Amino acid sequence: MRVGLLGLGRIGAFHAATLAAHPLVDELIVSDPVRTSPHGRAGDPFEADAVVIATPTSTHAELIMKACRLGIPAFCEKPVAGTVADTVKVLEAAAGNRVQIGFQRRFDPGYVAAAHALRAGELGELHRVHLVTADPAPPPAAYIPLSGGLFRDCHIHDFDILRWVTGREVVSVYARGANRGAAFFAEAGDVDNSAALLTLDDGTLATLQGSRYNGGGYDVRMELAGTRRTQAVGLGPRAPLHTTEGLPGPEEPWPDFVARFETAYRAELDAFLRSDRSPCPIEDALEALYVAEAADLSLREGRPVEVTEVRR
Repeated sequence: MRVGLLGLGRIGAFHAATLAAHPLVDELIVSDPVRTSPHGRAGDPFEADAVVIATPTSTHAELIMKACRLGIPAFCEKPVAGTVADTVKVLEAAAGNRVQIGFQRRFDPGYVAAAHALRAGELGELHRVHLVTADPAPPPAAYIPLSGGLFRDCHIHDFDILRWVTGREVVSVYARGANRGAAFFAEAGDVDNSAALLTLDDGTLATLQGSRYNGGGYDVRMELAGTRRTQAVGLGPRAPLHTTEGLPGPEEPWPDFVARFETAYRAELDAFLRSDRSPCPIEDALEALYVAEAADLSLREGRPVEVTEVRR
């Protein structure tokens, strides 16, 4: 098949190499206003049989809807759009079209194994969940005012994987944040460290921590505590953790999200190319966004927020 790729930034360049090497891709058509790629040829991506969208957030909604008008299956990096209202518009416009959103953790072997273990009853009854997402260094200052804030930009991955692994919905959020680093976070109305308590619809409690300043490396983990055992994801030899019990720290901690989730990124594109249904539809992206909206409202108002308060 012919595949079109829009955007050749960091993740777009990675996708270009993945797509060019994929056995189902006969031709890759790439488009970026300032960058070129050794993979594929320049041209109109919408002349292809499917498109992969890795452009800036502000362009996602328009490009998804264009693909849907043309009847072309689309893969798009998160988020669908910058707001709940615009995400709902895209969802309505995409009815009947195949759109997959890039929540790559669903394709990471660790998270997949944890989901299978939980659903097979190996953990017993789930009582608690803990999630961590911490970047080794913050993104550029110019990005922060456009990011949507830490909960929408970064923790939306936690909200999605929490729903996907547990099969439950988040009903309330109590979020807190702090500014411990550069002034540009506070100037943009954002925080650089976060914590939250989430309650699932069956009463299970989930805690969340995050940071833009995790100097030890890129740290993404999930712990599922059940009545039979506790299952952890992300505690491999490259996890940026040191213990006081004498276990050696990582020789080469994860430097960033691309390195940590390389396998998952390749797997999600493989699923997009091979499947006739979306393993991560817009509806799921909207549910994760609702949780992020609730977390952001909780942070701003200093109170627990029911997710129903932000639903449209």
